[in-house]
Amino acid sequence: MPTLLQINATSNWGSTGRIAEQIGTLAAQAGWTSVVAWGRYANPSAHRTVRIGGRMQVYEHYLEGRLFDNDGLASRCATRKFLKEVDRIAPDVVHLHNIHDHYLNYAALFSYLKAVSVPVVWTQHDCWAFTGGCMHYSWWNCRRWQSDCGKCPHRAGPFNRSDRHFSLKRELFHSLDRLVLVPVSRWLGDEIGRSFLRDLPREVICNGVDLDVFRPLSDEAFLAACGLQGTRYVLGVGSVWHERKGLNDYARLSAVLDPSVRIVLVGVPPKAAAKLPASIRVLPRTQSQRELAALYSGASAVLNLSYEETFGLTTVEGFACGTPGIVYDATSSPELIGPGTGTVVAPGDIAALRRAVEGICGRDKTSCANVCRTHAEKNYDRDRNFARYLDLYQRLL
Repeated sequence: MPTLLQINATSNWGSTGRIAEQIGTLAAQAGWTSVVAWGRYANPSAHRTVRIGGRMQVYEHYLEGRLFDNDGLASRCATRKFLKEVDRIAPDVVHLHNIHDHYLNYAALFSYLKAVSVPVVWTQHDCWAFTGGCMHYSWWNCRRWQSDCGKCPHRAGPFNRSDRHFSLKRELFHSLDRLVLVPVSRWLGDEIGRSFLRDLPREVICNGVDLDVFRPLSDEAFLAACGLQGTRYVLGVGSVWHERKGLNDYARLSAVLDPSVRIVLVGVPPKAAAKLPASIRVLPRTQSQRELAALYSGASAVLNLSYEETFGLTTVEGFACGTPGIVYDATSSPELIGPGTGTVVAPGDIAALRRAVEGICGRDKTSCANVCRTHAEKNYDRDRNFARYLDLYQRLL
């Protein structure tokens, strides 16, 4: 029985944590032993889990990163201890997800992986692997990563070691004999093709959703508890909210939108929510996928006004619930929209955004619900998409 070890910042928590959990479940069903290693947050898991370090180590990593621009190169003791546990696990395949969220020393990890010569699959959920430290750069329209990320103007703190990270990553990430990169969108795959990782094997595997959970779902009692029963609303869902994620644009849209249409945002932290107009309904972050499915299903449209996305899972979850999407023409978002499933708007064009929202809200949703659901079933079925990872594991073995 082969063993799969996945490494991610979270375990069954947030989008990447749930993705690792779901891949592990498919692997277990196919006869693999599934282990998930994590460093930050966790929900109960169906798999064996191993925590890397602890809360104090995460705080120390944050401090070292802030003072010395050493993100990803702290957590030395925690990583050494974890790698001893990896020896005991003896994985046949190591699957990396997010390895850069203040819990792991990536240099020590890659030196170890080179020494043991184990096959490695690395899902690219963002752009961190080929930059001097940024997970995204589109907001700044920065292209330094195509040549050299030295003296990055966007790094905070007294030290700026983006050139060190850039050169170290280029060396380490080319050191493995059996490494396959898996970007989660065509856009991200094309960006990798312009980076120093361009010559490494890569295969695009889009994220998927659980179509049994994310489906058209009527839950009037839950919507009533949220103050949304009988309300026409458009929905935005996020785990991180800031200007680059379009938070200001939701506020600008609310000022010009027909008052009969409500904007509902999920997961905005209280400090940021206090600055939003009273017309915007803010709901707390939820780990309940059923609650999200009910919100998606009741919405007239799912909005993603992010200026930088590597996939855009909320748009796809909306499709699965029969709800069209409205996205900005930025990074990976446009490739999600198929015929009859939504609208693409120029970034920051609030007038065009208002027309798109009011146009969708003015139509009978049933006219596009089946089209959206079919689009999700055809392109974003979690089981079918994630089964491609199992095929990849077997090819590497």
